[in-house]
Amino acid sequence: MSAAITTGATRTGPSLGGLRRLARRIDRDTPAHRDRAIDALRAIALLAVPAGHWMLGGFTLDDAGALHNASPLSSFAALAPASWVLQMLGIFFLVGGYASVLSYRRRTGSAGAWLRGRIARLGRPVLGVTAVWAVLAPLLYAAGVPVTTLRTGATLVVQPLWFVGVYAVVTALTPYCVGAARRLGGWAAAPLLASVAVVDFLRYGPYADAVPSWVALVNVLPGWLFAYQLGVSWGEGRIGRRGAALLCAGGTALFAVLLLLFHYPASMVGVPGAARTNSHPPSLLVLALAAAQSGAAILVRDRLARWLARPALWAPVVVVNLSAMTVLCWHQSAMLAAAVPAAALGGLPGLTTAPDTALWIVQRLAWLPVFATLLVLIARYARRFEAPWARSTAARRTAAGLLSAGFAVFALGLA
Repeated sequence: MSAAITTGATRTGPSLGGLRRLARRIDRDTPAHRDRAIDALRAIALLAVPAGHWMLGGFTLDDAGALHNASPLSSFAALAPASWVLQMLGIFFLVGGYASVLSYRRRTGSAGAWLRGRIARLGRPVLGVTAVWAVLAPLLYAAGVPVTTLRTGATLVVQPLWFVGVYAVVTALTPYCVGAARRLGGWAAAPLLASVAVVDFLRYGPYADAVPSWVALVNVLPGWLFAYQLGVSWGEGRIGRRGAALLCAGGTALFAVLLLLFHYPASMVGVPGAARTNSHPPSLLVLALAAAQSGAAILVRDRLARWLARPALWAPVVVVNLSAMTVLCWHQSAMLAAAVPAAALGGLPGLTTAPDTALWIVQRLAWLPVFATLLVLIARYARRFEAPWARSTAARRTAAGLLSAGFAVFALGLA
């Protein structure tokens, strides 16, 4: 299908008629068994990641012209509900579990070979972005970019990559998730919810002062495995419309109770200076939102599939899915590509000015097309990291690995 996109774009150019012909060609080349609704849900959840980071993250400039991370949520708590929409990792893990179980069922080799193939697809783009930044960081420093700006940039580049590591771990657990789904159906995710609830009680309950801080890390695996397990159960045919309605209603009710009665932070992303965070590691509120989103996604799946029978709607979904890891790995670099040069010019409204006014939100919206354009330009070259490295030598792969490890150490050292 990617060849169809490339060939069609070359022949037709950017004209409206050419885009329509390209959309029809993509639609024609799509296998009949392709689940278009699942791809669309993945694309929506994926695009929410850069949208969230670009809108809920900002910069401030110090007297030396260096960039620091900032967030409009520090000044505008009323923006927190936006994070309920832009935090769609629950749907991403749900779709990941659904797609994984179908792929696992269709595998022709061993489970180990299947897992290696999926991990390689996740790992190549990560190696690519970190290797490039390992070379770019010292060049920027030599060009006079302040160390503080490099620290900010390294934090932003590494920030989305934690997801890849967690996703790789839950993917490795697919065979066990399949077994749990076949035994317990949709209830296979319930023990994960209970585990997170227990840890949250220890963290925030009456004896919280006696609980070591590392206990919170126990939530990392069950917190993100929860929606993945729901996806596996869905793929196994163990969650129908009734179960989806229960998920949606139950998740919404639990979300409201935690927010209103137990005073969980309203924001689904970290807020600088806040004493508590929902996302790192995931709290019970994250699972409540994931349950509600997952139930809603399952309920709209059939209607979404009917809409996507239209080539004009289906083609963008294909394009986004073909560049999924590129978008995830490089969207922060696109924002930095605008902000780092702008820092030398002083405060540019909505870009390098403090996100502490309502006007900033409007100004930042105006920057989103710029970030998106830069991401498209970067993706033209960065997408090669998603393709199998058939022509790469062992020496090149080793060099990429060493550069990636070097950037990881550099980023951790700065942070």
